[in-house]
Amino acid sequence: MVQSINTQVDLVMNATSHMGMTDYGKIMIGDKGFEFFNDRDARKFIQIPWEEVDQVIASIMFKGKWIPRYAIQTKKNGTYTFSSKEPKKVLRAIREYVDPNNMVQSLSFWDVVKRGFKSRFSR
Repeated sequence: MVQSINTQVDLVMNATSHMGMTDYGKIMIGDKGFEFFNDRDARKFIQIPWEEVDQVIASIMFKGKWIPRYAIQTKKNGTYTFSSKEPKKVLRAIREYVDPNNMVQSLSFWDVVKRGFKSRFSR
């Protein structure tokens, strides 16, 4: 059985982890960190303490009406990507523990294309 790092839970929600193969489970946001627990396999879990979170990156579409995915970038272990039923509630709960200046919007498809053209033709 997996031991939670949280002593107080603020939000529990159905979610999907996009680490390799997609895993369905639950996100738990609490006072000590962000946790993802797989529904089917108890050995597949992700626990990220708030001290380890560097940035929270949200993919925002249609001027904030739809947030398909968000990612948590850690200081040492890379980036973890998730999606959930109600991402706005999740991001609001994360904002309580992470500095809002460290919560950023990801680049859109057209921003990536523009960067590619600028770097290609600016030589």
